[in-house]
Amino acid sequence: MNIVIATHNKDKCKEILSEFSNLAVSLKTLEEYPNIGDIEETGLTLDENALIKVREVFAATGLPSMGDDTGLEVDALDGKPGIYSARFAGEDCTYMDNVTKMLNEMKNVPENDRGAQFRTVVAYKDSKRELICEGVVKGSISTGIKGLGGFGYDPLFYIPEYKKTFAEMTMEEKSKISHRGIAIRRMVQLLKDNAIFPHNNTLKTREELA
Repeated sequence: MNIVIATHNKDKCKEILSEFSNLAVSLKTLEEYPNIGDIEETGLTLDENALIKVREVFAATGLPSMGDDTGLEVDALDGKPGIYSARFAGEDCTYMDNVTKMLNEMKNVPENDRGAQFRTVVAYKDSKRELICEGVVKGSISTGIKGLGGFGYDPLFYIPEYKKTFAEMTMEEKSKISHRGIAIRRMVQLLKDNAIFPHNNTLKTREELA
């Protein structure tokens, strides 16, 4: 079975490919479809943007498509940046631009008020159906950059139970608890429940792989 990942973001692709590495499915990236340009995210919610992506990629390729939209929702910023997380610091901004702006916005916020959550909505589309699910992880915004791994806001997103930011975790550690990892595993179950994947097509846990 072939599924096209509906994103040009190579870091997202890397995480999604890792989650599907133990399934009998072939994931294609948009690098194989140079005719598909940037997909404009005009939705007002993560759900809408995720569906926009998979609908456009399905229309262009005719293949089942899967994509996500992810937002960082910060309590002290009334849930912002949310759907604007990727362009928090403006159009064509870098990861570091967004991190720097977040640190500036949060510089006077006390530690107890720095709560935040990452939310990912994953959508799937084929010729018969559209499916959607989400994953959420709660944490807080650190007062400085910590760690060299990950991407986006990972150097700022701190998980108290692990005493680490996402950027201080290995990909395996992050995937086990992350918003995207949770959402993808839920999508895999939905695909099984809808007989798109056979039930013996098992997504193994990191512990089982060890």
